[in-house]
Amino acid sequence: MYYVYLLVNGQGKRYVGSAININIRLQRHNSGKIHSTKKYLPWTLVYFEAYATEALARQREKNLKQHGNAKREMFKRAGIMGKESI
Repeated sequence: MYYVYLLVNGQGKRYVGSAININIRLQRHNSGKIHSTKKYLPWTLVYFEAYATEALARQREKNLKQHGNAKREMFKRAGIMGKESI
């Protein structure tokens, strides 16, 4: 399985990404190994979606990052609202 995930930090920042192993990816985010998220540590996993193929997960991640409505719907599903995101 491949996953699209949503991370949130204590300041309300949000990050959407994709990975084959969410736990390892979250550890990488929280250890500062991911350039785009290292200055906003620590992160908490609040939502994820599972996909059968990497291509489907990457397409969903791309869709979320390019289309505000899709991202807002994901935030609603995760039970978070507001405008903070990176």
